[in-house]
Amino acid sequence: MLPTPNPLALLAELTYRCPLQCPYCSNPLELHRYRDELDTATWKRVLQEAAELGVVQVHFSGGEPLVRRDLPKLVQEARRLDLYSNLSTGATLADEGTLARLKSAGLDALQISLLDARAAENDWLAGRASFDKKHRAVQLAAQHDFPITLNVVLHRYNVDHLEEIIELAREWNVNKLELAHVQYSGWAFRNRAALLPTLAQVQRASEIVARARAGPDERPEILHVLPDYFQQYPKACLQGWGRVFLTVAPDGAVLPCQTAREIPDLKFPNVRQASLNEIWFKDPVFQRFRGTDWLPEPCRSCDRREIDFGGCRCQAFLLTGDESATDPVCHLSPLHHLVERTLLEAAAEPAKLQFRVHA
Repeated sequence: MLPTPNPLALLAELTYRCPLQCPYCSNPLELHRYRDELDTATWKRVLQEAAELGVVQVHFSGGEPLVRRDLPKLVQEARRLDLYSNLSTGATLADEGTLARLKSAGLDALQISLLDARAAENDWLAGRASFDKKHRAVQLAAQHDFPITLNVVLHRYNVDHLEEIIELAREWNVNKLELAHVQYSGWAFRNRAALLPTLAQVQRASEIVARARAGPDERPEILHVLPDYFQQYPKACLQGWGRVFLTVAPDGAVLPCQTAREIPDLKFPNVRQASLNEIWFKDPVFQRFRGTDWLPEPCRSCDRREIDFGGCRCQAFLLTGDESATDPVCHLSPLHHLVERTLLEAAAEPAKLQFRVHA
């Protein structure tokens, strides 16, 4: 077995609280179970341990991280530790004073979510009026010279507006536009039958992105993350389980990925009881699917075993009930028919959306 690599990136999920109710949210369904959030001192210790472990980037996220009043202090600590810091926000709380404090604290970049290029549709998907606040946040962030990524999660309800979304990103003059098709876990898995696009929609989206990239406009840089369910092979789970990324959840649980709680049989370590170093190198959860020795067939014999590492463990569990199974997204999986059946059922009879409840 190859030596365990040190992690490079930390996802710091400061809270699951959020004023928005996006129906594709990746947060756990039972939000009330995770109200005991880490305090400022513990988060500072986590950042220190992450830096000592080799982490070079911290992504502050949630929920809505701006509900944490200590966020500027945590950003300042990340700057002191020479960690590149990025903030992912719904931006409804991103007023002038807040952004000024984050800039002064040393925040490097900002990622602002948008649900649709059309204000009414954006606000419906968010569960509250938010489009104008997001636009204002982009304007304020630009005044503070933040590099801005506009993140739009694509699904059945907005993917046909993709040309409008790209044009809006140009009008707002953002640096990057991240078009990420829904990954079906958390609330998105509950809403899978409602959110899944058709194959024709996915193909058209790829064509639109290709034309936009080939055009004369240099901005924004367009990132396009295709949906697993429509691909021949699955993506690697964050470049492999426990290889590059780690997540610290609001209650201190340390996860190989932010949705790993989808697998109920796994017992996750907590920064309240152990250091990140001890967790990363010794905890059984991080060892469980690290590398390729654990792989079942046909993954074990596949030439792609060190490319996708068997695919997403949460996806495998949600589709099959077995977290050790080959990700059924793969066309070589003996259970690939589960994905094909899901796509047919969703295309035949889309379901009604269920919106995220408040924590």
